[in-house]
Amino acid sequence: MAELADVYFVDGMRTPFGRAGEKGMYWNTRADDLAVKALKGLLERNPEVPKDRIDDVAIAATSQTGDQGLTLGRTVGILAGLPMTVPGLAVERMCAGAMTSVTTMAASIGVGMYDFAIAGGVEHMGHHPIGGNADPNPRFVAERLVDPGALNMGVTAERIHDRFPQLTKERADRFGMLSQHKAQAAYESGKIQPDLVPVAITGADGQWGLATEDEGRRPETTMEGLAALKTPFRPHGRVTAGTSSPLTDGATVSLLASGAAVKEFGLTPKMRLVSFAFAGVEPEIMGIGPIPSTEKALAKAGLTIDDIGLFELNEAFGIQVLSLLDHFGIADDDPRVNPWGGAIALGHPLAASGVRLMIQLAAHFAEHPEVRYGMTAMCVGLGQGGTVIWENPHYTGKKKK
Repeated sequence: MAELADVYFVDGMRTPFGRAGEKGMYWNTRADDLAVKALKGLLERNPEVPKDRIDDVAIAATSQTGDQGLTLGRTVGILAGLPMTVPGLAVERMCAGAMTSVTTMAASIGVGMYDFAIAGGVEHMGHHPIGGNADPNPRFVAERLVDPGALNMGVTAERIHDRFPQLTKERADRFGMLSQHKAQAAYESGKIQPDLVPVAITGADGQWGLATEDEGRRPETTMEGLAALKTPFRPHGRVTAGTSSPLTDGATVSLLASGAAVKEFGLTPKMRLVSFAFAGVEPEIMGIGPIPSTEKALAKAGLTIDDIGLFELNEAFGIQVLSLLDHFGIADDDPRVNPWGGAIALGHPLAASGVRLMIQLAAHFAEHPEVRYGMTAMCVGLGQGGTVIWENPHYTGKKKK
C-alpha cells in the first residue's frame, strides 16, 4: 500500500532568460531545446539520481504549438536523454505553468505514487506571443462574462491602480527601480549564476555565441528615467515598461523527490513542500490573485503571514506585487521580499517563471538558516493566483550574527 510522503525540492536550474523578439538571443533557438538544455544541466548536477527511477516529467508552456507543442514533458525527456521508460506530460496554467507542474508532481509524490519527478516550464514569447494561437469563445464578451480588456495584462494592471489609489505610480516606479538594482547586485556578487545552464546560440549574422546571463536587465534605471516613460496601456496611465516584466524567452526545471527517495540516495534537498493553493479572482483585475491563494495556502499550513521569513513574488507588474504586500501589511521595500530582484529585471517567460521563484528561494534558504518558512507566489492570467509555501531544511532556529 502506498503511504503519504513528504515532498522535497531537491534542485532546480534554468536557462538564462532572453529578450523575446528578433533582437533577442534566442530568436534562432527552439523553445523545446531551451527546456532540454535546462533538464540536461539539472541531470548532470544530480548524477546520484538514477534516470530510470524518474517517474514522470511535467513541462508547462502557455502557447502549446509549434516548437513548444507535442506533449513537452515526453519530448523534452526523450531529447534530454532520459530512458524511453520515463513518461511525460504537458501542463498549462498561463503564468503559473511551471508552478502547476511542481504542485501536480508534488501531489503525485505526496500520495506515494512517485519517488522522483521532473517539473518545469518553457516559454518562447518571441516565437509564440501570448494568446497568439488562441481563439477565445465569443460568449466571454457577448454575455459579459469577462471584460475584453481582461486578456490584456497591462490593462488589468492599470485597474489595480484604479482600485487602490494608495498604490501610486511613484511607489510602483520605486519598486521597479529597486528590482533592477537588486538583480544587478545579486549578479555582481555571483548569486544567480550558479543555477544557470549556459546555452549555445546563433545570432542573426550566423555567429555562434553562448548565453550565460539574463539579457533584459537595466541596472542603470533611475526614478527620473521611469517617470518619463510612456504608458502604453492607457493615456496618462501609471503602468510603464519600467514597472512591467519584459516579454521573455527561457526555460526552468526542478527535481522533486519523496522523503523515502531522499533517504535511499542520500540526497540533500533544498526545500520541503509545506502547502500550496490556487485561487480565482475577476479576470479584469487578475493581479490580486495571489492574495486569496496565499490566504488559502497559509490556512492549509496552519501558518500566518508573520511566519513567512522570505518571499519570492513574481513581478508580472510592480503594482501587482504592491497589492499583495499592502494587503498583508508588508512594506514596499521589505528586505524579505525578492532579495535578488525579480521578473521586472530578470524577465517573465510565462510558463517557466514559477520554478525560477523556487530556485531563488532555495538559494536564499541556504544563506538564511534563521528562516524556517518561505513562500513563492504569482498572479495568473484570466484571474488566478498561485502560492506554494516551503520549509527550509537548513533551519537552525538561531538568529544570524
